[in-house]
Amino acid sequence: MFDGLKDKLSGFREDVEESTESEEDASPDDEETPESSADAGDASADGAAAETGASDASADSAETDADEPSTFQRAKAFATGRIIIEEEDLEEPLWNLEMALLESDVEMSVAEQILDSVRESMLGESRKQVETTGELVESALHDALLDVIAVGQFDFERRIAEADKPVTIVFTGVNGVGKTTSIAKLSEWLADRGYSSVLANGDTYRAGANEQIREHADRLGRDLISHDQGGDPAAVIYDGVEYAEANDVDVVLGDTAGRLHTSDDLMAQLEKIDRVVDPDMTLFVDEAVAGQDAVNRAKEFNDAAAIDGAILTKADADSSGGAAISVAYVTGKPILFLGTGQGYDDITLFDPEDLVESLIDEE
Repeated sequence: MFDGLKDKLSGFREDVEESTESEEDASPDDEETPESSADAGDASADGAAAETGASDASADSAETDADEPSTFQRAKAFATGRIIIEEEDLEEPLWNLEMALLESDVEMSVAEQILDSVRESMLGESRKQVETTGELVESALHDALLDVIAVGQFDFERRIAEADKPVTIVFTGVNGVGKTTSIAKLSEWLADRGYSSVLANGDTYRAGANEQIREHADRLGRDLISHDQGGDPAAVIYDGVEYAEANDVDVVLGDTAGRLHTSDDLMAQLEKIDRVVDPDMTLFVDEAVAGQDAVNRAKEFNDAAAIDGAILTKADADSSGGAAISVAYVTGKPILFLGTGQGYDDITLFDPEDLVESLIDEE
């Protein structure tokens, strides 16, 4: 999963190592010492003059740029087997990293945030404690990626456990991205953790929608609340909540019609569902393989009708990883689950730390 992005991040590590190794191979310029340029008889006087000049130069350097490493600092780093990474060492690798992220469908503002974070981490005093350039790169990438991927993250299972029952979750997104199948998968995920659920079909306009979700409900042994085609979506999900309250069901999973954020009538349906049902969570569903399109849609849906989190389907088929990297950052709402196959068990609780580790792991 996301192997293409992993390879590109590995390429950044190699670029930086190559850049800094070329600097390390070139030892600091040899400088004349006061003793080597003075007659033996005048060593004391010349030494005093050199000391005065060195003090003046040091003061001028401090006033010019306190952060820029001095020749002495660089020499000390070389002597201890370490290197000091400067802006010029990162210029080309960071450019290559930016292109790699954009080619992987990472959203522009997200790519810029990652680059800024990596640059800041790698240009600083803390680098002196890093044993190898590779470790420095890995640490910088880890923190930069985690900062954008983990935005808004919360413990989904804990929220379900602590919420008043029934918990109502409404699913939204465009047609054909696996929304209904994701509902069935989440129902099974909840059952594995001891929570009962009922399905409510608020997709009342699409021909065959009732049949599709009923097939999932029958396979899983779940109850389904549905109305005739053309019915009121808000009324269907409201009936699902009423059923859950009467039968001690823990979670209501409400499907809605696939829609575009520009479809005023369908967005009005979501607004009515919010008013009538007041769901505990609204989850946006899209395909990881949609890349930048998924990122744009997530932002547009969140702007039009606030979402609480996202589910990305077909994550197992996505090599670029752009949507997984970008969705949380552009919406401020977390990715909660990844769909990883066709089976009902093929849904994984999203863990930002695990994803980052998998992306930067050299093995």
